[in-house]
Amino acid sequence: MKTPIRDENMASDAKDEQVDGRRLRSERSRTAIIEAGLTLQREGTIVPTAQQIADRAGVGIRSFFRHFEDMEAMFVAVDEYARADYEALFAGGDREGSLAERIRHAVERHADAYQDLRAIILGTHAQMWRYAVLRENYARNCRLLRKDLDDWLPELRALPKSKREAVDAIASFEMWHRLREFQNLPRNAAIDIIVDLLSEVIPAD
Repeated sequence: MKTPIRDENMASDAKDEQVDGRRLRSERSRTAIIEAGLTLQREGTIVPTAQQIADRAGVGIRSFFRHFEDMEAMFVAVDEYARADYEALFAGGDREGSLAERIRHAVERHADAYQDLRAIILGTHAQMWRYAVLRENYARNCRLLRKDLDDWLPELRALPKSKREAVDAIASFEMWHRLREFQNLPRNAAIDIIVDLLSEVIPAD
């Protein structure tokens, strides 16, 4: 015969398991929503709606808004979820060699990252006017890219301010996107142009 204490402990354990199960399902649902938004953007839906995201995640629209108060709250969660992966695209690479070699390696590394993140960056551009968090995130990412270029090219620290600002403009996603999408240049041709422009701005020793 079970003792009352044992019965109470078993009931408590069962209740804890139910709570843990609900929490895991909630976390899986939340992650599915975040991943659905990212997938839709990568597939070409630059500004997906909450309904489109919920449909892709396989949840109801009410479930979407149980997890996220509004779209801005979702953008915060997406940034936290994917930031490390975004930043890893720019990290690493061969950062040794001559100035000319390092300029080319940096441009190639950034070009591949820009191409991979193209849809997500364009989605950010399209909605920055509406959401402060997107403006803040984009400004933060621009600052990180500036620091990354300083790491690739320590010579930048000796440039006058106007030329240093020109470097950021030349090496930006906006420059890359214009060359690839609006001027219809192939990848290597766009890289060559950016390398040439940076080489003109940054004097060799």
